Amino acid sequence: MSGRRRLDWLGLTPEPERELPAAVAALRASPHRPPTDLIASEQHRLERLILRGGRRGWLRYLAEVTALVTAAAGGPGQGDRTAALVAGEVVLDHHRMLIGLPGTGYARTAADRTALESAVRTLRANPRTGSSR
Repeated sequence: MSGRRRLDWLGLTPEPERELPAAVAALRASPHRPPTDLIASEQHRLERLILRGGRRGWLRYLAEVTALVTAAAGGPGQGDRTAALVAGEVVLDHHRMLIGLPGTGYARTAADRTALESAVRTLRANPRTGSSR
């Protein structure tokens, strides 16, 4: 490989840059910062990661999103569960596609995939409370 930066991770899917800003903003929202104030910030952060970042930074960002999703799936009052389901599905699909790329991305995201699979199952079972009962 030449001295150029590897960009294969950018070609996986456009869903993260389309779906994640609003979903992540909703998950990060608080009474003092509504999601509408955070969407532009999330869009800017994703843009910086895509244009200037690398695979490691991108996977760190997706790990942060995974933590937000799993927290929201943990029970009522833990975050916007609809946004968590959207974000969880997007990141899970992304992580599953890493198997087709060279490098260690797929192996590095194994624990996150497991956590997301569980969280998405919980969120789908009962989007309001997280309980499947």
